[in-house]
Formats: sequence, C-alpha cells, structure tokens
Amino acid sequence: MEVHKKGVLHRAFSVMIFNNQGELLLQKRAKNKYHSPGLWTNSCCSHQREGETLNEAVSRRVKEELGISCECKEVFKFKYKAEFDNGLIEHEIDHVFIGNYNGNVFPNQDEVEDVCWVSLDKLNREINENPECFTYWFKILMMQEKMQLIGRQIAEDKNENRK
Repeated sequence: MEVHKKGVLHRAFSVMIFNNQGELLLQKRAKNKYHSPGLWTNSCCSHQREGETLNEAVSRRVKEELGISCECKEVFKFKYKAEFDNGLIEHEIDHVFIGNYNGNVFPNQDEVEDVCWVSLDKLNREINENPECFTYWFKILMMQEKMQLIGRQIAEDKNENRK
C-alpha cells in the first residue's frame, strides 16, 4: 500500500483470460476495493509478493480471485501512472498475461462483485460508450498495439474454428 501512497514505480500484472469462442472474461471489482471499486476490468490483476515469481503470483491470484486454474503466458508489458480521487497513485510496469479457460468461474466475493464473458468487439464499443465503467489501467491495456494485435489474432482463430 505504501507504494500506492507515494506513487513509487513498481511491478504489477494483468491477466486476460479468453474462452474458445474468443470472449474475454471480465471482472467487476468488489465495492470494498481500496481503489476503482465497482468498475469492470480485465480477468485478474494484482502484484507479486516478495520472493514470488510473476508466474507464481498470476496462478495464485487467478485461483484466489476467480476460483479457477489456467495456464497463462506473459505476452507484453507497459508502463502507466494514474492518480485516484482517494489520493492513491498507481505507477506500474504492468506485465500482461494471456490464458485460455472454458468452464465455470467461482469468483471470490471479497475481490469480485461479478464476472462476464464478452466479445472484444462488444467490449471495445462499451469502453468507447461508457469509459467511466472501466478501470484506468484496463482502458490503457486495451489501447496497447500488442493487445490490438492479440485481439485480431483471437478473432481470426475464432473464424478459422467456425470453418
């Protein structure tokens, strides 16, 4: 929490979990979160603990937040800084992981208010029409060129699977 009070640059991760239909699993952050409560965001996001690898942290937090396990692979990273109304500052190098999962999700209500699967086309429309409903870092993540390329690849793979 101290790094968020001082705005110290630190490592974080964002997980994007897709199903075989090319839909992204979104979570709505619990209302009790210390910042960005009640906003929609990527499947899972957090920070690693001291002595923990990023891969270990991703696996731990996906299980803790969503009640599932899935293999995730780091695909890129980006840096951002955001100041929140409550005085906290996110200044992060965000490592983005992609995973695939098909099945039920069991969200931890202390972390996650709701979940939904959404196509990237619908998500992009929602972000454009209602940006206030989404977390700051998620909007930045979705604008990253590498994320756009991944989205196009997922759409192409989905179309190939239909043939």
